[in-house]
Amino acid sequence: MRRLTWRPAELVDGSAETATARTLRFRVPGWPGHLAGQHVDVRLTAEDGYTAQRSYSMAAPADGDLVELTVETVDDGEVSPYLTEELRVGDRVELRGPVGGWFVWRPESKAPVLLVGGGSGIVPLMAMIRERRKAGSRVPFRLLYSLRDPERRYYAEELRRPEPGLDITYLYTRSAPDGVSRPAGRIMLDDLAEGGWPATFEPDCYVCGPTEFVEAAADLLLALGHAPERIRTERFGPTGG
Repeated sequence: MRRLTWRPAELVDGSAETATARTLRFRVPGWPGHLAGQHVDVRLTAEDGYTAQRSYSMAAPADGDLVELTVETVDDGEVSPYLTEELRVGDRVELRGPVGGWFVWRPESKAPVLLVGGGSGIVPLMAMIRERRKAGSRVPFRLLYSLRDPERRYYAEELRRPEPGLDITYLYTRSAPDGVSRPAGRIMLDDLAEGGWPATFEPDCYVCGPTEFVEAAADLLLALGHAPERIRTERFGPTGG
């Protein structure tokens, strides 16, 4: 088994996704590549030697020695506020990865894909969407993206552009925009029945977000008859940020 090592990573680009989230693009010499859906450990080291590290999903498919992350600020966090508010182009951190091999999508797969994301859980799912596009895959994707309100939407411009074979449904939990018929609220059985794939199509289902959201969505998929082995989940919870 390949031993993961820490590698120096230089920020080459950073851009705001929302008022509290930032996409970061790092150059990591010697990066071994990764699969859509994997994550990476980020380590910061202070002048006095104190270190703090957190795990973040990669937002884009492999591209040479470049690694792209989208980070949401966690209140009172140790790592995320620095990455979203203080890190500048040319600054360095350390990365270790890629990590994970279950919650991944490979372009050679032929099964339809259902992506269910809650909040920042959209990040690894976006990597899969971008991997599909990069590979020229014709596998049909459906994305159900649950978020509090339109202002928290990641990758808004990119997802607004039509893409053959990719259908997107937005689910708002706190405040829905004008013209949306679905009232704001948590994900429900009807949302997955209408915006997802029938279980008889045997889709590969990827669910990512806060623990409570992931458990609820996975239970709903099971209730709709989806096979447990086709439901892959990635969850996150309070870690200190």
